[in-house]
Amino acid sequence: MADIDATGAPPAHPRTIYIRRHSIVTRLTHWLNVLCLSLLLMSGMQIFNAHPALYWGQYGANADPSWLQISATDGDNQPYGTFRIGNLTIPTTGILGASKEDGEWTERAFPAWATIPSYQDLADGRRWHFFFAWLFVFNGLIYLLYGFIAGHFRRDLAPSGAEVSLHNLWHEIVEHARLRFPKGEKAKRYNALQKLTYLIVIFILLPLMLATGLTMSPGIDAGYPFLLDIFGGRQTARSIHFITAWTIVLFVLVHVAMVILSGLWNNMRSMVTGRYAIRTEGEDA
Repeated sequence: MADIDATGAPPAHPRTIYIRRHSIVTRLTHWLNVLCLSLLLMSGMQIFNAHPALYWGQYGANADPSWLQISATDGDNQPYGTFRIGNLTIPTTGILGASKEDGEWTERAFPAWATIPSYQDLADGRRWHFFFAWLFVFNGLIYLLYGFIAGHFRRDLAPSGAEVSLHNLWHEIVEHARLRFPKGEKAKRYNALQKLTYLIVIFILLPLMLATGLTMSPGIDAGYPFLLDIFGGRQTARSIHFITAWTIVLFVLVHVAMVILSGLWNNMRSMVTGRYAIRTEGEDA
């Protein structure tokens, strides 16, 4: 016999309800960002291949000391690739520095399958990069306008004081590490880790990536020379641009992993149709 509560009524059975998790503007700009960031990364690696080393300061040439370099050395029958950061050198033959292209070993920082275009061409790489960079900027402006006007940032992303307390943040870190994700009412909202991460990406990493990208342009520098002073030179801007880009790649990888682990179909449906399924306890949940 089923249990009954204090009112004498049997407990309500769990049920699934659907809420609107993402607006159409959020969904459209999200998927356009996926396209832009993917092609920006691939074309950016094509550009990096033209001089696969990074420097701090005003200058950067073959004779100057670099803090990061992807290179290759000649071997007996093939080149050997290496990735160096500071004084640490890692062998990366087959992936970075030296890889096969059409069955032949090629000295190349990033392999052909990872770049756009696949063949080495700095001019074409810059064309791809600049086109999708401006598309990314316009798409981002639409998202920002919507976020402020519709109250998306205030309503969905601004954390409360209790959410950013050390106790709550540590609790969420532990729960995520144990792959325990919010359910019921808590699943209707972003948790504190999500809110803070999205805010850092939207308002720090992406603007920093854009600003350093503009600083590397001689044309932009001619009109706004203070950018070089802000970032300490074009080579420093290039290094920061590289770091922010790969930090965003790391964010995307973690984001995709969380999407899969917390429910791939449900998360994909919410980002395609806007409908997100939540398992509730009782009619009033």
